[in-house]
Amino acid sequence: MTPNDPSTPYPGTGTRTGTTTASGPAADPPTAAQVARARKAVIASSVGNALEWFDIIVYSSFAVVISELFFPDVSGFAALMFTFLTFAVSYVIRPVGAAVIGNWADRHGRKKALSFTILMMMLGTGLMAVAPTAAVIGPVAAGLWLLVSRLIQGFSAGGEFGTATTFLVESAPDRKAFYGSWQVATQGGALLLASGFGLALTTLLSKDALYTWGWRVPFFFGMLIGPIGYYIRSRMDETEEFTAAEKLDSPLRTAFTSNVTRLLTAAGAVALASLSVYLILYMPTFAVKSLGLPSYAGFLGGIIAGAVTLLGTPFVGRLADRVGPGRVMLVAAAAAAVLAWPLFQLVVAVPTLAVLTIVQVIFGALMAAYFGPLPGLYAELFPANVRTTGMAIGYNVGVLVFGGFTGAIFTYLIQATGSKTAPSVYFVGIAVISFVTVFLARRRFGVR
Repeated sequence: MTPNDPSTPYPGTGTRTGTTTASGPAADPPTAAQVARARKAVIASSVGNALEWFDIIVYSSFAVVISELFFPDVSGFAALMFTFLTFAVSYVIRPVGAAVIGNWADRHGRKKALSFTILMMMLGTGLMAVAPTAAVIGPVAAGLWLLVSRLIQGFSAGGEFGTATTFLVESAPDRKAFYGSWQVATQGGALLLASGFGLALTTLLSKDALYTWGWRVPFFFGMLIGPIGYYIRSRMDETEEFTAAEKLDSPLRTAFTSNVTRLLTAAGAVALASLSVYLILYMPTFAVKSLGLPSYAGFLGGIIAGAVTLLGTPFVGRLADRVGPGRVMLVAAAAAAVLAWPLFQLVVAVPTLAVLTIVQVIFGALMAAYFGPLPGLYAELFPANVRTTGMAIGYNVGVLVFGGFTGAIFTYLIQATGSKTAPSVYFVGIAVISFVTVFLARRRFGVR
């Protein structure tokens, strides 16, 4: 058997004999100590994930403000494109961070890698909090400061998802899809919190106060998560599965030589999940620039969509443990492909706060239904000795290709076509790609 053989019985990846579940062979009920350890792993993994996504969401949500402060000498369209392209550049470096940190985690341990990523993310967020604007140091220097902040955050985030998700599923005594789904649930929590900041700041502050200091407040708040997360992660034990696994000299080389098809599968599977997140993040910009709604309009829907994701994703994870992650994701991808175009038609035809909020909530539910089972599916794709590397690279390549440029692509499509519904066509295409990828993954690798 080879690493690309779908019959290879990777430990903990869902090989099933006898009475089975989606997460693997039936076993004795977990002990109280195992359950307690799994719950601690959820907290340790989720706190860094929350910081990563809180930073990303705040940057995207305040894209209009940032564009005017850091790129004031160009047109509104160009400034917005510069802002989103600076954001997208951070995704170019993500696969590099995934390769470096993932390889390190598979050789030296998940715990050390998790502690490193959260310190790096705290640095990137801190640089945004104190970033001097173009009025202070000039547009070139201000843009470079912005870029450095995003590159640091992107490098650390590249290793965060794969390491944290691996730590979660390896710490879970059972119900791996359920425990893995908390990675997505905490993204919902970050969306709720960041959107709450956006709503409060845009409604309670004057424009002058918002543009002078208000937009920095969420970044300073995000910095507070870092020390707490580092303390929690530094006190966790290494996973037993990593300790027992055979260590490779170069997990990175093995991932690219023996698991290429699995890496491509992971990249294609995350496409719709990533795009769904960034579609919701784009909505505040879409509300202001395309629908003519007030600046707070997109934040209300973000709050509700975040709450739906936070509360609903664990239930999706439980379902994935019973019927298989792939089956749930196929249904969600099909629903997204069918609903995207009419939802955009609706919000453009009736550009009100109520309709925009409803549309965002529906997209949030679709995101939770598709994204929630993804960690469980990933856990079945890779063996323990390359699991972090494989997850990290596959996830971040997919996020780079299908997610990081979303804001820029949507802005360009609307400008080039003159149609406010143009982004929906792109969304449908990505949904089809993800559907086909998950379908083939079930056929090729035997994931449920």
